[in-house]
Amino acid sequence: MSEDTKQPFKSKIGGQALIEGIMMRGIDTSAMACRLPDGTIDVETWRIRNGKTAPWYTKTPFIRGCFNFGVSLWDGLKCTMKSAQKQITDDDEEEDPEEMNRFERWLSTKLDGEHGKEIMNTIMLVVCIAAMIIAVCVFKFVPAALSSLLKYAGAPQWTKTVAEGLIKIIMLVGYMWAISNMGEIHTTFMYHGAEHKTIFCYENGLDLTVDNVRKQTRFHPRCGTSFIFIVVIISICVGMFLPWTNVWLRFGLQLLLLPVEASIGYELIKLAGRYDNLFTRIISAPGLWLQRITTKEPTDKMIEVAIAALTPCIPEDKSDDKW
Repeated sequence: MSEDTKQPFKSKIGGQALIEGIMMRGIDTSAMACRLPDGTIDVETWRIRNGKTAPWYTKTPFIRGCFNFGVSLWDGLKCTMKSAQKQITDDDEEEDPEEMNRFERWLSTKLDGEHGKEIMNTIMLVVCIAAMIIAVCVFKFVPAALSSLLKYAGAPQWTKTVAEGLIKIIMLVGYMWAISNMGEIHTTFMYHGAEHKTIFCYENGLDLTVDNVRKQTRFHPRCGTSFIFIVVIISICVGMFLPWTNVWLRFGLQLLLLPVEASIGYELIKLAGRYDNLFTRIISAPGLWLQRITTKEPTDKMIEVAIAALTPCIPEDKSDDKW
C-alpha cells in the first residue's frame, strides 16, 4: 500500500453476515464470500449502481433512508438464501425416493434443476419477508396493548408511554440474546464480528491480514444493530405524541410512521459513521452496547472469509470511498 492508502479514514463500505459467510457492499461493487463445506472460500462479485448513476431518491436526505434500507434488506435476504444453498453438499441432496411420501416426490420433481431452485428461492424470500412483516406488527402492537392495560389502574398517560418503551427495549434485547445462544445464529454473529473487524482494519489503513484484523474492535457505529436500536428509540420518542384513546389507532399510526422513523435513523447512522464527536458517540452508545450480543469474536478462518469479501469492494481510487 502507498503512504496515502495507509492514512486512517471513514469508509462507505458496509456488510452483512451470512450463513458461513459475509456480504460486502462497496461503491460500485458488491461481493459475498462463503466458507464451503470442503473448506475452500467461494467468492462472488457483482456490479452495483454508484452514487453518480444511482436514482435521486437514493441520494436525497430523509428520503433515501427507506429506499436504501429496502435495497440492503432485499440484497441481504437473497445473499443469505444463496449462502445457505452453498452449504448443501451432494450427499445432502441425495434422498432415497422410496423413503419420500407422494407429496415429497412431487415437490422434488418440480424443484429439480435451476428453474426449481429459482422457485424455491422465491418461496423462501416471500416467507422471510412475510415473517419480518409479522414480527414488526407484533413488536409494534404487543407493547401498546400491554401498556394500555395500565388504564385500569388509573395510571396517567405518560406511564403508558414509558411502559411501552421499556417493553420494546426488553423485547428487542431479549430476542437478540435468545437467538445469540442458538448454534447457527451464534456462528453468524461471529461472522458479524469478523465483518466489523475487517472494515475497521481497512479504515485504519492497515494491510488486510488476519493478524491486523484480529486486533480491531468488533463494535462498529455504522451497523444494522445500531440502526435497529436507534429506530426503536425514535419510535419511543414519537410515541409520546400519539394518542392512547384507542390501541388499534395507536398501532396503525405507529405503522404509518415507521418509514419516517427509519429515515431519521438512517441519517443518524450515516452521521455516526462519518463523524466522531460527542453527539455521534451518544447516539451510537446504545447500539454499540447491543453489539456485545449481536457480534462475537471470530476465528481466523472467519476473518479470512471477511477479507475475501471486502477485497473486491475496495475501489482503485481510494478517494471515491471517502465521505
